[in-house]
Amino acid sequence: MSIFSKFLEEYIEITINASLILKGKLIDVGSDIMVIYNGEDFYYIPLVHTQYIRFSKLAYTEEIQLPPELPIGQPEDNISVRKILTNSKGIFTEIYVTNHQPIHGYVTGVMNDYFLFFSPVHKLISIPLQHFKWLMPYRENERPYSLKNEEFPLIPISTTSARTFEEQCKRNIGKMAIFDLGKEPKKIGKIISIQNNQVELAIARNQTIFTNLTHVHSASFL
Repeated sequence: MSIFSKFLEEYIEITINASLILKGKLIDVGSDIMVIYNGEDFYYIPLVHTQYIRFSKLAYTEEIQLPPELPIGQPEDNISVRKILTNSKGIFTEIYVTNHQPIHGYVTGVMNDYFLFFSPVHKLISIPLQHFKWLMPYRENERPYSLKNEEFPLIPISTTSARTFEEQCKRNIGKMAIFDLGKEPKKIGKIISIQNNQVELAIARNQTIFTNLTHVHSASFL
């Protein structure tokens, strides 16, 4: 039983970092994840990324009415990060990996230490579990960017993926990679080699950058 089980249905304030605080009612909790509801959206938050947790009703002037069911899993389930990601496959969601860069799409697979997420913008992304900060399911009949089914269908991904994130990157040696959604020019380039957790990347203008794979939050391969 989680230390937070006694606070179920109480108001909660979770600090993820200095610029991100999530508020709502605690709906469910597992060994490594908790679910909160703010009256409109559900947030599935891995406990490893919670800096501070406070239970207080002071931030709310109106009572939050609980919905009849959860969009992913049910309270009687023994939830976990891996189980939530697995059960969210094929459900439109917003996920948070790096600061101020939510990704919209759906989970397509869960591997040993990472999962695959398909986005209409970034296509297939490999995301290490350690950098997954929260997941928010879309509401019923809501779709990313208002795309129609023929524009962004829910389809299974046929590519065979490696068991670990490092192996997945090694499979793409010699290909172009976009790390952390390409937010910095030095995180876009051709993978030359991977050894001792260091990725040798040839970026624009033939410069060479070594990146520590531990600090890569997401990877797309072209």
